[in-house]
Amino acid sequence: MRVYVGLGSNLGDRAGFIKAAIEALARTPQIRVLRCARLYESAPVGVPQQPWFLNTVIELETTLSPRELLALCKEIERALGRQPRERHGPREIDLDILLYDDLVLCEPDLILPHPELHRRRFVLMPLLELAPHQIHPVMKQPLRQLLAWLGDPQEVNVYRDLN
Repeated sequence: MRVYVGLGSNLGDRAGFIKAAIEALARTPQIRVLRCARLYESAPVGVPQQPWFLNTVIELETTLSPRELLALCKEIERALGRQPRERHGPREIDLDILLYDDLVLCEPDLILPHPELHRRRFVLMPLLELAPHQIHPVMKQPLRQLLAWLGDPQEVNVYRDLN
C-alpha cells in the first residue's frame, strides 16, 4: 500500500528526531521509504506558547495494516523519547498517518485520512511535493484546492532539505 506519513518536532534536535524516525521506519522489513519532502518550519497550532515546529511528509510502501503501522509509529515516538504532554503541546517527535492509499476509516483511535489533513498548511505543503495530483478520499477535492482555501501562508516557511 502507498502511505503518506507526517512527521513533526519542536523540541531538542528537531531535524535529528525527524531523521531518526524516518530511519526507524526504513529499518522495518515491511516498509520501503520512497521519498521525503523538504522540511517546513511552522508556527504551533492549538497551544501558541511553544517553539516552532519542523515538519515533513514521507511517502512509503508497506504491507503493514493501518493499525500495525499506527502501533509502529507510536513505538518509534516512545523509543525516541516522546513524553506525554497536553494535546497540541510541545513534542520531541510526532508521526501521523495522513493517507493510507485511498482508504477511509473511522475508528475511535484511528481516522483515515487524517482528520486535520485539510486544515493544516504545514502538512499539505510537504504532502503536495510528493503527491501533487492527490485527491482527498473523503472531500473528493484535489489537495492543491484544499491548500488554496487555507488563505494566508505566513505561518509556514520552507526550512531546508533533510539531508
